[in-house]
Amino acid sequence: MIDLSGQLLILTGTPGAGKTTTARSLVESCGQPAVHLHADDFWHFIRNGSVPPYLPEAHRQNEVVMNALCAAAESYADGGYFVVIDGIIGPWFLPAFNAARHPLHYIVLRPDLDEAIRRCQLRGGETLTDPMPISALHSQFSQLDRLDSHRIDTAGLGRQEILEAVRRALTSGEFRLNP
Repeated sequence: MIDLSGQLLILTGTPGAGKTTTARSLVESCGQPAVHLHADDFWHFIRNGSVPPYLPEAHRQNEVVMNALCAAAESYADGGYFVVIDGIIGPWFLPAFNAARHPLHYIVLRPDLDEAIRRCQLRGGETLTDPMPISALHSQFSQLDRLDSHRIDTAGLGRQEILEAVRRALTSGEFRLNP
């Protein structure tokens, strides 16, 4: 794989898309210093006064969370690490990353809806399993407009195939957001 030191990757998509699995595999196998930041953790750091991020009144909270996530990612990239950020970071959250000082790649993993719902329901634990919000997020990630070329359709792909598709996307440079 190419040298991605000091670069950022936002690996996103619907719940059940394989973001975390792919991010972990990518970081563990990239052969260079790398960091995996799980975006959900940044919301869970708020211990008192947290607002569910999908509610309109969470707008300011979500800005703070995204700014903190971006600042952490930039700090690691300053140290020469390849930083993989995984989470539900739709285009609506990208303004926090507009001023990123490091090369920023944006990849949207997109399984078919039934596959995403099935994966979420099989996970268990404190994960999203309700088909309604999964469907709503799937719909939002289907409307990427200018970022549609940043989508990798993963329907029917296994873990290794998704990982290889992400590696190819990074190598191509076509998924970069900033020059």
